[in-house]
Amino acid sequence: MDIRSVFLPNFTIGAADVYKKVPEIAGDYGKSAVLIGGKTALAKAEEAIRSALQGSAIDIIGSVWYGGEATEANVDKLMADPTVQAADMVFGVGGGRALDTVKVVGDRMDKPVFTFPTIASNCAPVTKVTVFYNDDHTMKGLIFTKTPPKHTFINTQIIAEAPREYIWAGIGDALSKQYESAFSSRGKDLPHADQIGVDIGHNCAAPLLKYGQQAMADVDAGKSSTALAEVILNIIATTGLVSVLVNNDYNSAVAHAVYYGSTFLPAAEGGKERLHGQMVAYGTLIQLLVDQKQEAFEKVYAFNQSIGLPVCLADIWADTPELKKIMLDHAVQQRDLDVTPFVVTRDLLESAVDQLEAYHQQQA
Repeated sequence: MDIRSVFLPNFTIGAADVYKKVPEIAGDYGKSAVLIGGKTALAKAEEAIRSALQGSAIDIIGSVWYGGEATEANVDKLMADPTVQAADMVFGVGGGRALDTVKVVGDRMDKPVFTFPTIASNCAPVTKVTVFYNDDHTMKGLIFTKTPPKHTFINTQIIAEAPREYIWAGIGDALSKQYESAFSSRGKDLPHADQIGVDIGHNCAAPLLKYGQQAMADVDAGKSSTALAEVILNIIATTGLVSVLVNNDYNSAVAHAVYYGSTFLPAAEGGKERLHGQMVAYGTLIQLLVDQKQEAFEKVYAFNQSIGLPVCLADIWADTPELKKIMLDHAVQQRDLDVTPFVVTRDLLESAVDQLEAYHQQQA
């Protein structure tokens, strides 16, 4: 039997005072830390982190911008930074791309990583998988760190005050986990960790469908709430547990293949950004149609529509034959489709896209 070590996510969640838990949790790992993150994220969270550490044994010795994209070039720059080199610990602050960059920096420098998400857009704060991009922002591939971050500190008030599109897209990304992990693992004789991960995945969709609308309303009001906390935990912790437990073959499927295919689309008119979770939410509808899960499809379609997540090609700025072709040509090449219960061909993907367009027209 092969040796397999499993390191599970650890997290603390709360509102304004949550960072006060940092000294007792991170104190055993070192006496100095460097903050690395996005510019906006650092502006939102740095003062609160520093304030929480006043009088503690941990000294923040510097604050560094991560570079703006999860690329090898930015990892190299950070590893060469004297402040990063001097710190005992690395505190990652921001969204998925910033935290993925920080996780790889910590992994390669053998420094413990702690994450401080300022948005709830995916499970990056707690996982060892990182998504890396080329300098032109196209998808490069996945990098896996040896372990997840040591601990994640989730400040629900900061997340409530973040731009609504991030948690909106986070809901879209988290919705996929249940359907993709069940699909890609179907018919497999799963070892313990994988089975537990897939079982946890079965609990991803229901809380989002239950609390999603209220959470979005609370974000619009800029307030922390129970509904928002439940959604944040589903986006970050529940999907993160699935990610760290299952073999990567069972971590994604059609929905993420569609997303990665969409990264090859030209920029939308007016420079509108296609957010990861936004595209995954569209891909989840394609996933359910490919798998002929009509009841679940209709439920997710109605939910997507209720909070404005994509339900048709026009919603993802891909409503021409040329743009659809680009997305599908690249989607079918993604490794997310390597392990599936049946072969997912380009024709199957296109048929599902056309089915969705027809269904959407019927609802109009």
